[in-house]
Amino acid sequence: MKKIFGIAILTVLMACNQAEKKSDEKTDSTTIKTSDKMSTVVIEDEKKAKIFADYVQLKNALVESDSAEAQKLASALQKSLADYEGCETTAIIAQKISSTNNLAFQRKDFTALSMDLIAFIKSSPIKSGVIYVQHCPMANKGDGGDWLSTEKEIKNPYYGSEMLECGRVTEEIKKI
Repeated sequence: MKKIFGIAILTVLMACNQAEKKSDEKTDSTTIKTSDKMSTVVIEDEKKAKIFADYVQLKNALVESDSAEAQKLASALQKSLADYEGCETTAIIAQKISSTNNLAFQRKDFTALSMDLIAFIKSSPIKSGVIYVQHCPMANKGDGGDWLSTEKEIKNPYYGSEMLECGRVTEEIKKI
């Protein structure tokens, strides 16, 4: 039984690494790789900029598998969202993350939160920088999960150190 479990884990890890390699192969040769660099993002609307900054901090806490920090940061994000008209439902999702210290539940709710914020940020005029929409096909028991990042390098909030690099960039949001 241990052998089968070990083989299954190895297969999952190999699949994630293959997905990342495939995305590198599709990169335009004129694009400069910025995997080590963080994009400084400037969003025109200050309230939207605050929401995005709070979201990125929450994502980073989930990458670090720090449920206590995620609780605290989700509470701050909930307040930022509640202050923005039309984001009340998304604020409730952030509140759910802040109300538990169970990392699995936080990550599950982070999926819905991310979907709302991806649409929200896409509608935001960006002055400078690049926001990366990233996707892990293994998240949520194989249903997949998306998130926003200021870095092109994959740092998976759904698995943390277990599968830190599982995922790929699916889209870049930048100044038009």
